[in-house]
Amino acid sequence: MSPNELLPIVMVAGFFTMMMIGVPVAISLAVSGFVAGFIGFGPMLFSLLPSRMYGVVSNYTLLAIPLFTFMGVMLEKSRIAVDMLDTIGKAMRGLNGGMGLAIVLVGVLLGASTGIVGATVVTIGLLTLPVLLRRGYKTSIACGTICASGTLGQIIPPSLVLILLADILGESVGSIFAAAFIPSMALASIYAIFILLLGWLRPDWMPAIPLEERSQTSRLQLCKDILGSVLPPLLLVVAVLGSIIAGIAAPTEAASMGALGSLVIAIVSRRLSWQVLKQTLHGTLSISAMIFLILLCSQPFSLAFRGLGGEALVHDLFMMLPGGELGAILFLMAVLFVLGFFLEWIEISYIALPMFLPVFLGYGTDMVWLAILVALNLQMSFLTPPFGWSLFFLKGVAPPEVKTSDIYLGALPFVVLQMLAVALVFFFPALATWLPQAIGW
Repeated sequence: MSPNELLPIVMVAGFFTMMMIGVPVAISLAVSGFVAGFIGFGPMLFSLLPSRMYGVVSNYTLLAIPLFTFMGVMLEKSRIAVDMLDTIGKAMRGLNGGMGLAIVLVGVLLGASTGIVGATVVTIGLLTLPVLLRRGYKTSIACGTICASGTLGQIIPPSLVLILLADILGESVGSIFAAAFIPSMALASIYAIFILLLGWLRPDWMPAIPLEERSQTSRLQLCKDILGSVLPPLLLVVAVLGSIIAGIAAPTEAASMGALGSLVIAIVSRRLSWQVLKQTLHGTLSISAMIFLILLCSQPFSLAFRGLGGEALVHDLFMMLPGGELGAILFLMAVLFVLGFFLEWIEISYIALPMFLPVFLGYGTDMVWLAILVALNLQMSFLTPPFGWSLFFLKGVAPPEVKTSDIYLGALPFVVLQMLAVALVFFFPALATWLPQAIGW
């Protein structure tokens, strides 16, 4: 192997080294790409870079990212999400594991309305973890339920993960959203069944809400709370996702209406103030800037990797694997799972996937199916130690008596459940492909 053929490997190794010593992801991507590309080809390799970066910033579909982010941050900062959680928790009444089931349902609704894992985990953790512990819930189960439910926003549309995967894989956002609907609901159902079974088998781990606490809220008041705090965000989500999946509106158009809808809900519920608006705009800007900076800095990395023949190396590696296309997909799933222990989903998306994509294009793999498998796999990175961000978020707001080991142990059963969801979509591709085909995407 010649020195130039080693450069792609050295470039990837250099990127990971810089990451491990604490250099920001975007800077690590740009520096490793520029240095390796300059050594291999000189400045001529980067003559294409301006047009590639312009293509990123002028991509109309990516405009949906800050708009969907605004919608989610507004619902979180205006505390509409808080009211939703409190109401659904009361609706569970005397069911063993009922509060755990309520957390999963809230995770679904917050995932569909905010799509921001940190906001969801912190909100649910602050409100429910002390209550769950006071009611006698096993600490590890309570922590695992909160962390896992908070990650549902990564697979439930309109997830930012799905938008970026659609861009990377060259598929329409509507088809990816439609494909994610059934698998995301299946994963939430798997969580719910697990919690109900655990509540039935071990009621001492997940006791029901005490009768005296349930009697403080009448059924009439509960119905009013549901209409006031659960129905408006639910209708907003249905309107936004329904218009995209049905082909009525483009993702960016629907996202703009979602942002406006969240603003209207905050105004009608008298939760909008200058402070809330300021916090929402700041949060939207921070999240969007982080995503777009990594997007832009990944361009010199991917350009250098391709120019130096990295794609050929990856292709040769995959050709050595047994099992053809299915073997390659299993290998990709294993690589993404391992990377998830150390990297965030956006870093994995813009490093690993562009390297492997040509192999699956050569196999003629259904990109919609592959996108959902990847999204489910990336979701696990939020729960896998040592760098699972959901675990960190919960630890930051957990009571002092909750140990880090409790949070890690509680997350493990849900990692297994997520693996089950990946296996279901792998063995039954129709779970991801049926809906897009049925509606003509």
